[in-house]
Amino acid sequence: MPAEEIDRALARRLLATMQLIRAFEEAVRDHFAARHIPGFIHLSIGQEAVAAGLASALEREDYLYVTHRGHGHVIAKGADLKRVAAEIFGKASGYCRGRGGSMHIAAFEVGVLGANGVVGAGLPHAAGAAWALQLQGRQQVAVAVFGDGAVNTGLFHETANIASLWRLPLLLLCENNGYAEFTPLSVHAAVESVAERAAAYRLPAWRVDGQDPLAVRAAVREALGRVRAGEGPALVECLTWRVRGHYEGDPQRYRSSTELEEAVAHDPLRLFAERLRREGLLNEAEEAEVAAQARQAVAEAIAYAQEAAFPDPASALEDVLYQPSGAG
Repeated sequence: MPAEEIDRALARRLLATMQLIRAFEEAVRDHFAARHIPGFIHLSIGQEAVAAGLASALEREDYLYVTHRGHGHVIAKGADLKRVAAEIFGKASGYCRGRGGSMHIAAFEVGVLGANGVVGAGLPHAAGAAWALQLQGRQQVAVAVFGDGAVNTGLFHETANIASLWRLPLLLLCENNGYAEFTPLSVHAAVESVAERAAAYRLPAWRVDGQDPLAVRAAVREALGRVRAGEGPALVECLTWRVRGHYEGDPQRYRSSTELEEAVAHDPLRLFAERLRREGLLNEAEEAEVAAQARQAVAEAIAYAQEAAFPDPASALEDVLYQPSGAG
């Protein structure tokens, strides 16, 4: 991968993004537990480095499709934190007017074309967006984020095949946290390396430490160099750790206490901050300042969401294509 000089500004930006995602999701966790948030919540605590590294290598205009565990990616791409919070709280001022909730956020202004609650469903959507970009002769790329569980669905294989065949400007990014919902990778995949499986479709592939935002950034930048040059799609597999359950409230009886302790030990925020201190790019006061700024931004976003109005019930059928009973 091409070497990149790590300067203080880049290091702080990556750390700030991870801190913001962590603070936001911890607040969402607490408010969900207090029954302030409807629906289901899927947190990416422990996986923040993937979102931060990926977003730092993208342009604002690039398209991004994410999963049901997508808060971090939406935030890292630059979405308005208050509108993200309002959407999760089901409020009218949210990105989808409170209709999408946690699993279906879209923020078109920053290129986030949607999250999806169906495993792997963002893959063909991203391929369609990439095809549109290709037909229009535009320089943007489309990115599909998916988990290891999606690789065993037809959606992954159909997308990888047609994208390779048509040389679409598409990046496939797998967040491999070792679990397809409640099922460990060793039980559901005969070949555990997603990067190896990319060879079946002649896709160049990278497999990187997903707890290191710089490693993720470097792999994505190299992959996107090929994609933007018209050489077709590429795949990046990020090995990461999911600290929380599949959904918030999941008792995680399928994981041992030792494994959970290991997941916590791989905390990307702590590991990255320690590295930056060793390399003289960050001191403890600066780290505390970044964390405090993240908490303040999150507190303001949550307060905004709590005070915002719910959608007017009279607007329930707006944006819905339907035919009134008795219409010809």
